[in-house]
Amino acid sequence: MSAVQPPPELPAALAEPTRRVGPWWVAGISLANLALWMGYFGPLQVLLPSQVAQVDPGGKETALAVVTGVGAAVAMLLNPVAGALSDRTSGRFGRRHPWTLAGALLGAGAMVFLAEQGTLLGMVIGWCLVQAGLNAMQASLTAGVPDHVPTGQRGEVSGWVGIPQSLGVVLAVVLVTTVVTTVESGYLLIAALIPLCVLPFVLTTSDPRLTAKPPFDLGAFLRGFWISPRAHPDFFWAWATRFLMQLGNAIATLYLLYFLTDAVGYERLFPGEKAEDGLLLLILLYTATVVLTTVVAGVVSDRLGRRKLLVTVSGLISTVPAVMLALWPLWPVALVAAAVLGVGFGVYLSVDNALVTQVLPAADGRAKDLGVINIANSGPQVLGPVVAGPIVAGSGGYPALYLTSAALVLLGALLVTKIRSVR
Repeated sequence: MSAVQPPPELPAALAEPTRRVGPWWVAGISLANLALWMGYFGPLQVLLPSQVAQVDPGGKETALAVVTGVGAAVAMLLNPVAGALSDRTSGRFGRRHPWTLAGALLGAGAMVFLAEQGTLLGMVIGWCLVQAGLNAMQASLTAGVPDHVPTGQRGEVSGWVGIPQSLGVVLAVVLVTTVVTTVESGYLLIAALIPLCVLPFVLTTSDPRLTAKPPFDLGAFLRGFWISPRAHPDFFWAWATRFLMQLGNAIATLYLLYFLTDAVGYERLFPGEKAEDGLLLLILLYTATVVLTTVVAGVVSDRLGRRKLLVTVSGLISTVPAVMLALWPLWPVALVAAAVLGVGFGVYLSVDNALVTQVLPAADGRAKDLGVINIANSGPQVLGPVVAGPIVAGSGGYPALYLTSAALVLLGALLVTKIRSVR
């Protein structure tokens, strides 16, 4: 009678991590994520709206919606495809680092191109190229957590990695409004910083390689992008939760600069100042409360093991500022709303990211599956202008916009309770 053979050992690149990552690894991936989010938010918050206003001042709302919507459509496609390709990369430099560095270089080069554009078409092309590079970079960076971090540390690490998402907004806005004085120089500065912040992580941390390239089946490759609620219900509900919460956030923030100008009347309240100054102050308040809550929430979720409850709580908190802005479009109310939103989003950032890594369908498709999850981040950027534009332009205006945002976030926070494999 032959002995039962043990199952073959998984390659290091696919094995479930058991060893805690150290401070240097966390610092490196956080710095790379800071570059990523500066690349996203510097243009989205200030540079693109300002550039659009120069190119088409009479139709700036619609033009901005076109540029950001088409760019988000590219992101929605490229992120999971780049993730799937990185899952299959078997070169000697590893699976993730080549995509991280290539994405950073493409995104930076595209931003230089975007800086020179003076037409709406040129801006659309430039922003799509930026999105292609940054999303390839994001797909590989996002997979770093399930690749290297054990489950019991993922809330804490997700908190540290989540801080750059908010800090990147602040740094990007500060850099492009105070350090430089023109839209073009703002793009060039962000373009230079992206690869500089990525290189330390790529050059000094390990990236286990695949020992053999998996066979390629086109049908299976394409089917892998479908989110099946029957085959992987928890993955589906995690995706739906993020999509709704991000859609609510997208429609609330897309016209925030215009909200300060047209509804709050910031420049009328503070003569000599620009609405961008008020936006920066709101972002600073928001970021401060995010930083104060995100790591703490991640550690608490690691210790309690209650990811779903904390995601629901974060959603409930995040509905409050949207309702406040809908009912009272006043500058003091906007300040309080920014602080409250930072608390809610700080909890959400770390806990939801950790939750998602626990419902991925398979180890050999982590980056692809996280790319599919990231469609829930970029998809709302496509739908956001479609939803928000008619609301703002119609009779509902900004009150209806922010009440719609609150309803979407609340629904997403409730759907997370349908997940069964995670507490």
